[in-house]
Amino acid sequence: MDEIEVPPFFICPISLEFMKDPVTVSTGITYDRESIEKWLFSGKNTTCPVTKQVIADCELTPNHTLRRLIQSWCLLNSSHGIERIPTPKPPISKPQIIKLLDDAKSPRQQVKCLKRLQSMASQNVTNKRIMESSGAVEFLASIVSTNNHSAPDPIPPIDEALSILYSLQLSEAGLKNLMAKNGDFIVSLTRVMQVGSYESRVFSVLLLKSMLEIADPMQLIGLRPELFVELVRVLRDQISRQASKATLQLLVHICPRGRNKIKAAEAGAVPILIDLLLESSKKRDCEMILTVLDAVCGCAEGRSELLSHGAGLAIVSKKILRVSQVASERAVRILLSISKSCATINVLQEMLQLGVVAKLCLVLQLDCEYKTKERARELLKLHAKVWKNSPCIPTNLFSSYPA
Repeated sequence: MDEIEVPPFFICPISLEFMKDPVTVSTGITYDRESIEKWLFSGKNTTCPVTKQVIADCELTPNHTLRRLIQSWCLLNSSHGIERIPTPKPPISKPQIIKLLDDAKSPRQQVKCLKRLQSMASQNVTNKRIMESSGAVEFLASIVSTNNHSAPDPIPPIDEALSILYSLQLSEAGLKNLMAKNGDFIVSLTRVMQVGSYESRVFSVLLLKSMLEIADPMQLIGLRPELFVELVRVLRDQISRQASKATLQLLVHICPRGRNKIKAAEAGAVPILIDLLLESSKKRDCEMILTVLDAVCGCAEGRSELLSHGAGLAIVSKKILRVSQVASERAVRILLSISKSCATINVLQEMLQLGVVAKLCLVLQLDCEYKTKERARELLKLHAKVWKNSPCIPTNLFSSYPA
C-alpha cells in the first residue's frame, strides 16, 4: 500500500501525532486537546510550547474548521484504512456547572448532582479545571464538612464527594483555596477518618497528602493529635495499599515539623511502624518506614517506644546493608539516636547480643556512604569501653573497630 502523506497542520506540535480534537490556545496556536491538556494541567506548564509565551487563560477554544478538514481528509482516504475521527463531545461550561450546583441546594437533587459531577470529571482534564473554577470544589467540601456523621445514612454522599474531590486532581491554587475557604477542612477529613467507611478513609488520606504537601510550615506545625491517631489507624488496619503508601509519605513530610514527632509517638506510631518493617520486603516501603521511625525517634517518647518493643532494635539493625544505602543510613541514624540518649547498660548489652555492634563494624568494612560510615564510627566510639573487647563481636571484625 502506498504511504499516505498527512498534511503537517493536522499534526499536533507537541506530540507529533494525528490531531483528533484540535483546540486553539490564547497564543493562537492549535494543538490536540489531549496533548495540550497534559502539557498545561498534568505537567504544570504555563507557557505555549511553540511561542513560549505565557498562557494567562487556560481556556481551550475548539478549532471546528480544522476538525472538519481532518474529518474530510479521513473520508477521502478511507480506502487506505483511515477511519473518520468522531466529532468530539464539547466540554462543559461554567454556566452548566453553576446551574447544576444551584439545583443541588435541594437535598433531593444532591445525589443526582454528585453523579453528574462524577461523570463530568471522568471525561477530560478540561472539565476538571472548569469544575474547579466554577464552585464545584466548595460545594463538594461543604458536603464533607457539614454532613451529619451520626445520621443513619451519612456515608454515600460523603464517599461520592470525596471521590470527586480527589479525581479532580486539584491544582496547587485549588488545594490552597480548599484549605482557606472551607474553614478547617483538615479537621473535617479527620472526622471522616474516625467514623467513615473504608472508601471515605482512603480518599481522606489521599486528599490530606495532596493538601499538606503544599501547606505552609505554620499549618503543618498546628496539626492536631487526632489526625496522627487516624493516620496510625490507617497503617494498622491496612485498608488499602494506596492508603498505606500515602500515609507513610505524609508522615515522612509532616513528622519533622515542630512537635509532630511527639504527636506521632503518642498516637502509637512506633509499634505499628516496627510491625510493618517486620513484614515488609519492598525497598521503597522499608525506606519510608525507617525515615518515619528516624523522625519519631528524634523525641524521647519515640525512642522509649522503640526500646519497649521486643523487636525494635533487632529489626532496625537487620535492615542495615540488606535493603539500600538510604535504608542503611536511616537505620544507623536511629541507632545513633538511641545510643546517645538511652544508653543504659541493659540497652548496650542488648545491642551486643542482637549483633548490632557487629553489624556496625561491618558497615565500616564495606562500601557504604560516607555519612553512614561516619555515624557508625561515632556510635562505636561512643561506647567502646563496653563493646570493644566483647566476645559477641566476631574476631574478623575486631580490626575495623575504631580506635
